[in-house]
Amino acid sequence: MSHKVAIATSDGKFVNQHFGRANQFLIVELKDDGSYKVLELRKNTPSCNPSGGSTTEDTIKVISDVDGVLVSQVGRGAGDKLIAHGIQPIIIPMLIEDAIKKIYELIQEEAEEEDS
Repeated sequence: MSHKVAIATSDGKFVNQHFGRANQFLIVELKDDGSYKVLELRKNTPSCNPSGGSTTEDTIKVISDVDGVLVSQVGRGAGDKLIAHGIQPIIIPMLIEDAIKKIYELIQEEAEEEDS
């Protein structure tokens, strides 16, 4: 079963954006074999924007179809809202390639626990 995740990144190389400050999300599909496919780049107006105009709910709508979001940091309130919408926030500030490998390992561990 594949998983779709959003990655808060400013450069497409690192998970380096705080959820509330992310101005874009790279959307990827994680495949069962550990590979992944980049689906698209979604623009976002950050909810922690000094000029206002956006809310946490607005950002969640941008990524509402994903299973998880990889971020460098997320506030407790935003994290709770993400979970309430079925999106797992994962704080994992590192190279995207390495972060995806770690996420794949976690998914495999969960699957093994469910099987036992």
